[in-house]
Amino acid sequence: MKYHIITHGCQMNEHDSERIAFLLEEMGYEPTAQRDDADFILMNTCLVRENAELKVYGQLGALKPWHDEREGRILAVSGCMMQTGPAQETIQKKYPQVDLVFGTQNIQKLPELIARHRATGERVFDTTPVEEDLAAQYRKADHQFAYVNIMTGCNNFCTYCIVPFARGRESSRRAIDVVREVERLAADGTKEIMLLGQNVNSYRDEDVDFPALLARVAEVPGVERVRFMSSHPKDLSDALIQVMASHPNVERHFHLPLQSGSNAVLKAMNRKYTREQYLDRVRALRAAMPEIALSTDIIVGFPGETEEDHRETLELCREVEFDAAFTFIYSPRPGTVAAKRVDQFVDAQTTARRFQELLDVLYPIFARKNHEAIGQEVRVLVEGISKNDPHRVSGRDAQNRLVHFPGDERLIGQMAPVKITEAGSFALVGEPLFETSTLSAKR
Repeated sequence: MKYHIITHGCQMNEHDSERIAFLLEEMGYEPTAQRDDADFILMNTCLVRENAELKVYGQLGALKPWHDEREGRILAVSGCMMQTGPAQETIQKKYPQVDLVFGTQNIQKLPELIARHRATGERVFDTTPVEEDLAAQYRKADHQFAYVNIMTGCNNFCTYCIVPFARGRESSRRAIDVVREVERLAADGTKEIMLLGQNVNSYRDEDVDFPALLARVAEVPGVERVRFMSSHPKDLSDALIQVMASHPNVERHFHLPLQSGSNAVLKAMNRKYTREQYLDRVRALRAAMPEIALSTDIIVGFPGETEEDHRETLELCREVEFDAAFTFIYSPRPGTVAAKRVDQFVDAQTTARRFQELLDVLYPIFARKNHEAIGQEVRVLVEGISKNDPHRVSGRDAQNRLVHFPGDERLIGQMAPVKITEAGSFALVGEPLFETSTLSAKR
């Protein structure tokens, strides 16, 4: 039997898909990249943006012929979107081809749910939260990179965000379990670890906070690079900055979601920091690590956003000069506080204009900063063959910049020295500073 997983959304969803894949393989399923070959297809959904939700419904409709073509095929849907009643009702009524529905807080019940469907032939909908086994181990197929979940849930309740309702309140894993998992991964040859949580900065296991945990992970023998996602600006401490600066294998990249440069909008979003406090954290990061790259999230058109609010966001972007940004047009999420402010929605034409003005500020900065990288020598962890050139490989450097350079599959998983020779707005091109045969022999 073969399975195929379609993942929407963030790294948390990608990690959930890995957990699901692990459970399926324990049941005897094998992965396939071809949907037509699959006996089991799972769609792991995201609820953060409206267009992601609409995309799910479109894909479910397109999968009906696949489901009906052969008896015994199973179509399942999971993820944050399934934690809401309206989405479940829509699938229940309009998508009879869906056999299983389960949420983010009961992934470990998947084998039981499949068995129940097979035994009865009935559709199974189960999003009842169960106590999660945070110490359970899940493995990625490749060895150069692995996600390690350190906590689940979120306590922040930003007014636009559905995540606390979908994933529940914060719960941290024991630090000893996290470190042991990293030690096992490193012993298996994993070179890069990404620590995951909705807000890693609020991690705590008794007297171990996130800076202390990060230091322990970075000091595990064999771990060449450590990343983490996501961070909330209000919880970014000087202690965390000091740990990063004192551990060279902690990635010189920080994703610090801004959302808006306006204090009025930040207050309406319940972000619990001001633009001045955000800029203070940026200055502290760059003072400790001048080479650090900063990326962010920005929402355009939040309810009540004025032209002055928008101007303040543009000004902050010019001042910070982000290396990368994920930009979004606000979309209301049912059940959130912001969705109730229908009388203050910014009209679509104004939002589109503001969105383009934001891109007009950001993109030239990205291009200039990438161009400044030409001539630099960097270390790239090779992730795979470049999508646009089969004679090149791709990976990321310590600033999380995407780098393409000549090579083949023998380099996958290697930490390669590369000199940057070309730059675009979103990627770099380089030449290897090694003999290919010498580096690949170390694999």
